[in-house]
Amino acid sequence: MTLFKSTMTAMGALALFMPALAETPQEKGFAIAERNDVSDAGFGTSTVELTMTLADPSGRTTKRDLRIDTREKEGDGNGDRSVTVFYSPRDVEGTALLTHSKVIESDDQWLYLPALRRTKRISSSNKSGPFVGSEFAFEDIAGSELGKYDYTYLETVTETVGDEEMELDKVECIPAYERSGYDKIHCYFDTEVFQARKFDFFDRGGQKLKTLILDDYRQYEESLWRPHTQTMTNHITGKETVLEFGDYEFGIDLDERDFEPEALERL
Repeated sequence: MTLFKSTMTAMGALALFMPALAETPQEKGFAIAERNDVSDAGFGTSTVELTMTLADPSGRTTKRDLRIDTREKEGDGNGDRSVTVFYSPRDVEGTALLTHSKVIESDDQWLYLPALRRTKRISSSNKSGPFVGSEFAFEDIAGSELGKYDYTYLETVTETVGDEEMELDKVECIPAYERSGYDKIHCYFDTEVFQARKFDFFDRGGQKLKTLILDDYRQYEESLWRPHTQTMTNHITGKETVLEFGDYEFGIDLDERDFEPEALERL
């Protein structure tokens, strides 16, 4: 909800940051999701290096180093495009995932496996499966594009996220796209800078499956916020995956050709 727009006037942006004017829970839920989407607008391209730590219930851990390049969405019906590349350890070195996020349609994803020297397309039925053994599913890697869910405002709560107590708008997000592995997601957005702080994922049977906490937000270029720690906990298995991000770079030289399946083999 990933792993990851246009410049607006101050008055135009302010108008979108006023969900209280919405009349129904559905309208208010959409308005809250919309202000979160607008708050991320205008980054263009970005790159970041990070460490992925896998932990089992006994406390054993495995670390992986990777990089994520992202190009902002262009045009209706399309979302952001991203490439995730692993550098270490050797058993995953060179593995790469390309994601073309969509709004209503299923996301397009391709996985490059260096041992086989081939790129395979991830089918819609497999996107609820684990991404390279982590607690993130393939569909979690894609962006949470506005309109990808049906939104319903539930309540405003006060919770502690990391070391900080904050007020959060709780919105029920039901996938509008086919073959999601989730029945619903409870999404929590802070009421100050409008960023996602927590996601509770419920499986198709309605049981709470996983929780993602986004913490250590840092501000870039006046209006861009990014979490530098993401922790996904699986409540069924007791396993956990932690992503720790370095500093983001924005406005780097990435064009459309860098986000085509043929580019994965060059990586």
